Amino acid sequence: MAEPAHVRITAVHATSALGRGAEAQLAGVLAGVPAFRPVRRFDTGPRRVDAAATLPDAGDLADELAEAVETACRSAGLDTGRRAGAALLLAVHGGADVPALAADLATATGFPDVRTYTTACVSATSAVADAAALIRRGDVDRAVVAAGYLVEPDQYALFDAGRALATDTAVRPFSAGRTGLLLGDGVAAVVLERADVARRPVADLLGWGRAGDAFHPCQPEPTGRGLARAVTAALNRAGLSADDIGYVNANATGTGYSDAAEAAALRAALGPAAERTPVSSTKALHGHALEASGLLELVVTVLAVRHGKLPVNAGWLGPDPDCPLDVIRDAPRPAATRYALTLNAAFGGANTALLVGAA
Repeated sequence: MAEPAHVRITAVHATSALGRGAEAQLAGVLAGVPAFRPVRRFDTGPRRVDAAATLPDAGDLADELAEAVETACRSAGLDTGRRAGAALLLAVHGGADVPALAADLATATGFPDVRTYTTACVSATSAVADAAALIRRGDVDRAVVAAGYLVEPDQYALFDAGRALATDTAVRPFSAGRTGLLLGDGVAAVVLERADVARRPVADLLGWGRAGDAFHPCQPEPTGRGLARAVTAALNRAGLSADDIGYVNANATGTGYSDAAEAAALRAALGPAAERTPVSSTKALHGHALEASGLLELVVTVLAVRHGKLPVNAGWLGPDPDCPLDVIRDAPRPAATRYALTLNAAFGGANTALLVGAA
């Protein structure tokens, strides 16, 4: 039986190539149509691959982040007075402009200060876990987590040079014939509140786990031991068993070694339940938003369990014997339980798991 929820999610907002707003994300992932198109934001002539999931009318990252935070705060009824005692946590790509970006965001949205995360693709989920810990131990009653990445030429060139981008311009998580990942825009904000002050709960954040395997700077640990420990920690914190989980929004990027390692992690952490737990990776639809990916995927996961419909795993060509999972193919599937995991992994062997339940 799940422990009582100490932390509740009271608002979610996201922008991606699927559209603007939470409802656009839900509609997009349930439609199952990938948002990848040729890149028009910058010149990809020298690159091997010309595809990403970009929003045509995306503004400046600072403006997009401020809008996301404001929208989420309004949805949760978090006015200026309540923001003064709340925590603001921000996940973005590292760089010399980050301190100014973070300070400007706090000023623009009425928060006293901001904590910044630049820990690659677990930045946003690390921020969510820290926000939940702050609330659970009584440091704050409320926290807002924001994250943003807009596809830009430097990271695009890096992933292209590393031969990580999908040469067939499709992301195929856990599938035979997968050739790599594709980047995507992602800006999101989530409001977390202590259960007894949450007025408009959307979902419960029941568990979280983090683990590092320090296997290699870029390659995943083949047995998935770090990610398996993160999943186990999230289950234990929530007081749930593997059989309680009705959906996994996987980290799966569509790369060969990474997807196989994640499948091994799920088998290790969930045991026999791994073969019957519905799994998909919504990166196949909205792309990989790097530091913001975890928050965008948390929003999608919350909406999926709240509405009782699980997103399809796009790009499927056929089963891979190294990934023996119950992959959601062809059409969305009804949710069998109210509990779901969303997983993320990053270079350097960092792994996170968040466990949510429909409110």
